[in-house]
Amino acid sequence: MTFIPQGNHLIAGKWIGADLKFSSAPVSGEAFEYAVGTPELVAEACAAASAAFPGFAATPREERARLLETIADEIDARGDQITEIGTAETGLPAARLEGERGRTTGQLRLFAAHIRDGAYLDRRHDEPIPDRQPLPRPDLRMMQRPVGPVAVFGASNFPLAFSVAGGDTAAALAAGCPVVVKGHDAHPGTSEIVAEAIVAALDNLGMAAGIFSLVQGGSRDVGAALVTDPRIKAVGFTGSLGGGRALYDLCAARSEPIPFYGELGSVNPMFVLPNAAVERGAELGAGWAGSLTMGVGQFCTNPGVAVIVDGPEANAFIAAAVESLTAITAQTMLTDGMADAFRDGARRISEGAGVSSLLNNSCEGRSAAPYLFQVSAADWLSDEELSEEVFGPLGLVIRVKDATQMVDIASSFKGQLTATLQMDDGDIDLGRELLPVLERMAGRVLANGFPTGVEVCDSMVHGGPYPASTNFGATSVGTLSIRRFLRPVCYQNIPEALLPADLAGM
Repeated sequence: MTFIPQGNHLIAGKWIGADLKFSSAPVSGEAFEYAVGTPELVAEACAAASAAFPGFAATPREERARLLETIADEIDARGDQITEIGTAETGLPAARLEGERGRTTGQLRLFAAHIRDGAYLDRRHDEPIPDRQPLPRPDLRMMQRPVGPVAVFGASNFPLAFSVAGGDTAAALAAGCPVVVKGHDAHPGTSEIVAEAIVAALDNLGMAAGIFSLVQGGSRDVGAALVTDPRIKAVGFTGSLGGGRALYDLCAARSEPIPFYGELGSVNPMFVLPNAAVERGAELGAGWAGSLTMGVGQFCTNPGVAVIVDGPEANAFIAAAVESLTAITAQTMLTDGMADAFRDGARRISEGAGVSSLLNNSCEGRSAAPYLFQVSAADWLSDEELSEEVFGPLGLVIRVKDATQMVDIASSFKGQLTATLQMDDGDIDLGRELLPVLERMAGRVLANGFPTGVEVCDSMVHGGPYPASTNFGATSVGTLSIRRFLRPVCYQNIPEALLPADLAGM
């Protein structure tokens, strides 16, 4: 059965409308009207989250695990409807959305298992030493506790996995933190049906409605109201550098500053080392083209820059990339604004110092086709704008003189989500020189692969030094992401009867 959105906000279990409306802009099918968010609605949602926090924070881990699993079940029960409205709103293929739904429900279930295990609590106990001289040691116990209500901003490029019930929400709920989500205007219907799944799960388990709210649409003052509400204690964000930095600054300027965990942008450089270029340069060029254009280049791990030593191997790498990219026709981007920004970015790169075009395209409206450019190392180093992300299927090849200059280029990059080494056994010495540079620059360093595709698991890091993200010590993917919404609390000489259940008996 087709899902027909009601177009309202979900505030603590109640669907609430508004006089002011905005219209969705689907790639296909019918457009729907949605209520526009307001600071007043944000305040209502935050008040409900704050009221729900003490009880939710005190719930046993098993209850929160069942909530996460029930949300996953409710999302799966709406799977066909989610795919239908998601493809209409975003233009993403049905198979991509079905895979993303599997990732979304998978990470909910992964967090359920993670909190059942209990290791994330990092429980510690230093027993008392009453006769120690010169001073006795008290009984000291420590564990991680939830920080409070969390604000989550839905992402445009992942309408499921990084949005209403995505990784940020899963981590916050697992930690025991109520969530207020600011839905993304690019896919409001998808946001609404996933919110419907969450509220159904809360109802099924008899849990407080204030644990989750969704505010749709609204101008920048709605986002500002959310991050500055004194009841919000942390923020999860995936989006642009400009928008994220503005919200980050608001969080820092509060009378009580709070952490802003923003993923803001990355060009994810790939270094093709000399022996790998000789042995399989053309193969790597074709593979890079495929990664570069996956999902119309709308992945935050899109490898937008390739660094290779100038010469015949570089020529073979580029020729294979051009051949593969030429075969790719224009595809639909997620929003008109994203397509406009992509074309502006391509124009900016084309006007950079010493940049020459290897593949140029003309695309209009919401469509995008691949662009490919090249530049010398010297010109790259002289023009900082060339290092700024272009969100879409655009690649830039940096031709370096030798291995020494490759290391210089590596040292020039700002913070990144990923950095890739394409290397063979003969490249080990250069790889050994590059790795310390890359690990200071990126949250994930990989060899002989492509960074598009982020595994959801215990060891994944999806973050990096600024501007890749605003907190280099955090990840937004994997079970470690729960740490963002926890803080350590030490209990000194607290009677056993008063301790949290997870600490009692240690």
